[in-house]
Amino acid sequence: ARRVLLDCLKIVVGALLGAAAFRYLTFPNNIVSGGVTGISQILNMLVGTPVGVTIIVLNIPMFWLAWKKMGRRFVLESLLCMLSSSLFIDLLELVPFSITSDPLLAAVYGGLLNGFGYGLVYTTGATGGGTDIPARLLRRRYPYINLSTFMLAINAVIIVTFAVTFRRFESCMYTIICMFISNKMVDLLLYGPVNSRLCYIVSDRSDDMKHAITEQLGRGATLLHGQGAWSGLEKQVILCVVKPQQIGALRRIVREVDLRAFLVVSDARGVYGRGFENIQQED
Repeated sequence: ARRVLLDCLKIVVGALLGAAAFRYLTFPNNIVSGGVTGISQILNMLVGTPVGVTIIVLNIPMFWLAWKKMGRRFVLESLLCMLSSSLFIDLLELVPFSITSDPLLAAVYGGLLNGFGYGLVYTTGATGGGTDIPARLLRRRYPYINLSTFMLAINAVIIVTFAVTFRRFESCMYTIICMFISNKMVDLLLYGPVNSRLCYIVSDRSDDMKHAITEQLGRGATLLHGQGAWSGLEKQVILCVVKPQQIGALRRIVREVDLRAFLVVSDARGVYGRGFENIQQED
């Protein structure tokens, strides 16, 4: 029960932050939102319908689909987020407040605030409803296409519609900046900062390489079975995770041990285990 209450609190606070970003930063500066909120914003500018009420009306068929296809908890939590966000958007209109008339500042800080708000919501497993629901259903039917691809396509249609309808092409450029920052903030809340690097090393001198890594860097390593695609020769691939400040030392080790080695470095989030984060710690 405590976890459910905490999740509900996160959803309501996240919805409030997202609504504040919309009402006080993006909407006054003609920066269109994505998804159903963006459609509601366009309708508001065309015929004057309240944004929050329009969001609720447009979400009715979405949640009808979700109720039939998705879990009850997901639907109820997403419904709480959608209703809270819609209510806050219309209520905050009654509290006029001007933060900035600079669209670039509005895009940057609106993206940060919106991303932080919806990042809180997404940590509970819920969504804001709207186009997230059909995107997830399409993802189930076409699993080889990334969820973000569906969302990108939907938002692209909304942005183009806004640009063509109101002839505000600069506003659409600011919209892209806002969406990019918002997505980065959501990733930061969901996965944390990139504080580790995942490394793969392919070398004919894997034994010397693993000893140098464990002794000089103090990091563990795992040997994976590999086979050269061209040569067909059996190889050992070294997998290790290091801190960002250790990458320079790792590259030096690879150069000294085997100049013909192949090194791949990528970002790693959420690394749990000895020397990194405690796997028993609650999120």
